[in-house]
Amino acid sequence: MIPPPARRPRSGFRAASPADDPFPHHRARSPLIAALSVLILAVMMFALAPHANARQLAPEDEVTSGTLVLKTRNGASPSAVQLGTDMDVTITGQTARVKVVQAFRNTSRDWVEATYLYPLPEDGAVDSLKMVVGQRVIIGQINRRDAARQIYEQAKADGLAAGLVEQQRPNMFTNRVANIGPGETVLIEIEYQAPVRRTAGEYGFRLPLVVGPRYAPPGASAADVTATTAPVLNPRRHADINPVSITVHLNPGFAATGITSPYHPIQIANGAGSTRTITLRDGAVPANRDFELRWRSADTVPSVELFRQRLRADDYLMALISPPVANRHRTPPARELIFVIDNSGSMSGDSMRQAKESLKLALRSLAPTDRFNVIRFDDTLTELFDKPVFATREQIALALRYADTLEARGGTEMLPALRAALVDDTPGDTQRVRQVIFLTDGSIENEDQMLAALGSSRGRSRVFMVGIGSAPNSFLMNRMAEVGRGAYTHIGNTSEVITHMTDLLDRLTRPVLTDLRIVSHGVDAQFAPADLPDLYEGEPLVLLARTSQLRGAITVSGMLDGRPWSRRINLNQAVEGTDVAKLWAKRRITDVEIAQRLRQITDEAASRTIAQLGLDFSIVTRETSLVAVDHTPSRPKGARLTEEELPLNLPAGWDFDRIFGAPTADGDQPAEASADDPSVPFDLPQTATTWKLSLWAGLGLSLIGGLGLILQRRRRTPA
Repeated sequence: MIPPPARRPRSGFRAASPADDPFPHHRARSPLIAALSVLILAVMMFALAPHANARQLAPEDEVTSGTLVLKTRNGASPSAVQLGTDMDVTITGQTARVKVVQAFRNTSRDWVEATYLYPLPEDGAVDSLKMVVGQRVIIGQINRRDAARQIYEQAKADGLAAGLVEQQRPNMFTNRVANIGPGETVLIEIEYQAPVRRTAGEYGFRLPLVVGPRYAPPGASAADVTATTAPVLNPRRHADINPVSITVHLNPGFAATGITSPYHPIQIANGAGSTRTITLRDGAVPANRDFELRWRSADTVPSVELFRQRLRADDYLMALISPPVANRHRTPPARELIFVIDNSGSMSGDSMRQAKESLKLALRSLAPTDRFNVIRFDDTLTELFDKPVFATREQIALALRYADTLEARGGTEMLPALRAALVDDTPGDTQRVRQVIFLTDGSIENEDQMLAALGSSRGRSRVFMVGIGSAPNSFLMNRMAEVGRGAYTHIGNTSEVITHMTDLLDRLTRPVLTDLRIVSHGVDAQFAPADLPDLYEGEPLVLLARTSQLRGAITVSGMLDGRPWSRRINLNQAVEGTDVAKLWAKRRITDVEIAQRLRQITDEAASRTIAQLGLDFSIVTRETSLVAVDHTPSRPKGARLTEEELPLNLPAGWDFDRIFGAPTADGDQPAEASADDPSVPFDLPQTATTWKLSLWAGLGLSLIGGLGLILQRRRRTPA
């Protein structure tokens, strides 16, 4: 929050006594003068103060300064539509197939349209939609986004039950259900697949369960902001909602050991062969933090894993290639480290504590030969030093004291901090490795601007993202790490700071497998990712390919420990896999989006390619959506349809008062909100003054000045 301006010191006038007053007979008028002044000031303050209900931005509105905006309903009360979710996950080999069933129950007497904003893994591909109304099952169809929206809106107007799934971000989707009758329950079932991740021999799969509020910087599209925001319940006034039950069928192809879920208690049951069934120990839980499952293999991890799938006339391949362990006895290179820490309002609570502890641990790990700097940002930014300094004992002590002073407040202006971190005073220094470490939850709207700036100004820097909190923006984190040729680490609990940060810092000191290339032998294939990343110890190269015939071999080569490294892979060794084709399509779409952000292809070409991939593989993209319509008459003609935006839980560990403007101990003055409104509207501190504010201020001051002149003249007129 922006603190109020400091009061000006009073002038040196002494208090007047009755004897000093030249017009004692006018002193009785002073209460009237004071009353009129107070009245004018009250009118002016009313005009200047934000109203309790922040307006909803329309597409034509101009966002004049950074703000965090929630869509809301006037006179809102807890939603009439209750939502329950069941998630069934089947993990086979290196892919996960997820079935999400959402039950929308209308508890009101009105016909309702429900809208729910929910997250998915950023590399997940949604390909199935079913809607169950009574005894009827309606299968969704993939269409271009505009066509799907038109079909849905027409069905809604005709009183037909309809469902629409749209992508707002690669990791954020909207589910809309029209014409839910009084007392009726409509089931929406979607399915998607996503890859399993592996780092340092540990496998993991993450189920995002909640979308955190995001900060919209100056110039953000109002329509875009509207599409990616939702009401949020105040946990002080309302119990958590949106219960979720989760079942995972784990069959990785080997005997899994060390099965854990760091953020939810689980119970494990043995199944056939190596299959394990994992459920939540406490049954359904509120959707207020992401679910993560981790496991290891009792056997040695193979150096190469190959999976294939035949679809129509093409073969699709997924290869996981693990490079050898780097030489640990090699002297670590000299480094320049730039630590960027987010201390905006969304980081309040547990997130700020985790970020500060992570920063202090990293500072203590520096070697005397390293150079470093610390940049903190909210809607302002501060660089601790004018330029990077050597990690002497005195400078580290100063940085540690500085870290302790940081508090979460204000907006999340991340782009200026990124640009400042990428400023390289010694771009020609080939003897020193330059690494930028971001500590943030990434709760921002302008991901495209961030990625474009990073792609154009990265230089020799390597960017490492540390996602903080219970529900970080994993799409932004992973894409920035990829474009920045770094790595992404998530810290969801303070108890994980030492383990995860130590692992990351350890990897930063060791050589990287760089300059990766692929050479084909007897096979013509389209590979993804198009631009191969640098690899850090414990990270496999995940390579996807499409070819008309799976034959021949490929050679992957690069530099490890300053020496050439290569590995030849015979493609006929691939085993049958599941959903490899759609994973290739999803990765291909990501490549196209990155190329568009870096201005390597035009917007029109990117849209055409993405739309065609969405239609060919029946997956939801920014250009394609799934729509289902029940053509059985539903809502009676003339019956009113009420729109309901289903509220979300605040992500676990977030401080509602800091984000949404409630009173805090350090004197922040919030806008008040209705006690029965779960979607508390709010404005974060504004960083620009609008012309309306200046006009009201000028008018108010003019009125006060004019009144003072009139009264002063009357005083000077003899009685």
